[in-house]
Amino acid sequence: MSAALQPTLLVPERRRLLELAELPWRAQLRHIITEPEQLAQYVPLSDREMAAIRQAAALFPMAITPYYASLMDPDDPRCPIRKQAVPSRHELVVERSDLADPLAEEADSPVEGLTHRYPDRVLLLASNHCAVFCRHCTRKRRVGDPNRAITRRMLERAFDYIARTPAIRDVLVSGGDPLMLPDERLDWILGRIRAIRHVEVVRLGTRVPVVLPQRITPELVAMLRRHQPLWLNTHFNHPRELTSESTQALEMLADGGIPLGNQSVLLRDVNDCPLVMRDLVQGLVRRRVRPYYLYQCDLSRGIEHFRTPVSKGIEIMEMLRGHTSGFAVPTYVVDAPGGGGKIPVMPNYLISMAPRRVVLRNFEGVFTVYHEPAHHETSCPPSCDHCDQSRPRGERWCPEVGVGKLFNESSSTISLVPTDLPRHERRGAGSPSPAE
Repeated sequence: MSAALQPTLLVPERRRLLELAELPWRAQLRHIITEPEQLAQYVPLSDREMAAIRQAAALFPMAITPYYASLMDPDDPRCPIRKQAVPSRHELVVERSDLADPLAEEADSPVEGLTHRYPDRVLLLASNHCAVFCRHCTRKRRVGDPNRAITRRMLERAFDYIARTPAIRDVLVSGGDPLMLPDERLDWILGRIRAIRHVEVVRLGTRVPVVLPQRITPELVAMLRRHQPLWLNTHFNHPRELTSESTQALEMLADGGIPLGNQSVLLRDVNDCPLVMRDLVQGLVRRRVRPYYLYQCDLSRGIEHFRTPVSKGIEIMEMLRGHTSGFAVPTYVVDAPGGGGKIPVMPNYLISMAPRRVVLRNFEGVFTVYHEPAHHETSCPPSCDHCDQSRPRGERWCPEVGVGKLFNESSSTISLVPTDLPRHERRGAGSPSPAE
């Protein structure tokens, strides 16, 4: 039986939910909760809440598996599971900073369904369906929209783009949730990617082990093993999601030789507490899942109520570093609005620098000095076997991208300058940029 919070005396409706929560994954999808009347059978809802759910679900549909619904505390409106899955009136509020596509994934999409932002990796959307429609979803503009289904033709165009772009060595398959696809369809997708010789690593992004762990079957794991090296990142946000069922799913994947990571989102009144986050990351590593990222909540429309100040994330990182195992500490990142990519943010451990000394502090507040080497060559030799062999695609190091230009001693670039600086306009159209 699920490790959900359960009243001592089970009413028939609650007992029915717990029975549904133990069904195989396909059967659970046939009983998925999409209407407030269904949810009200298991979780007490006021008329006002029912009306708010209808209004919010009209903008972004509701979908909750019986398993995930069984984890809700029916007597606590502040239940962290309930907050992540049940629509609320707060979603009707759209702030000025909210964006439909906050990460500019579609602007960086050379073909539909594929985002190419970083030089050597791409994001491939394999599905637009999820088992649970998370209320904090950054892709709510397309998840669950039947008009934006991922077709075979779209995937073929994506495979063609990857095949003719040899710089791509890493493909992240996401969605929606790729594990919502039948085994045969996912096997075909992974096989097509694996057939591209310059792709070295394939990753899957999924929330299935959290919201529908019954989907992790021996057949699925056996199929995934055929496509190694394959990495899988999941999305646990709260310790209450680490149930016996999710633990069994993670054990099957880990025993199948698939490295596991976790990407959490920092959510107000869900996990914005150092102790909650410490319990989560320690619970993950006990289950052989390495905490990978802690995301600052994106600027998606209607999720302002989930966002915390960045200072809250810094506080959590301060309370993790040094207070738990280093490999249990995720990287806290802000995924930059407008497509700037993931920017790591952390407390200040570098206090000051001098030509021969660096002043650092540790998690206890102890200041210490690290002595720099007296003699150090600051440039690589003109040629070395390793560098020469590591450039099969004509790449240069440091790469002529972004800050790499400033580290490349053969480059004449002395600064990176925005294109719309008013002081440049005052110089006149014929004046050169200082970066030239």
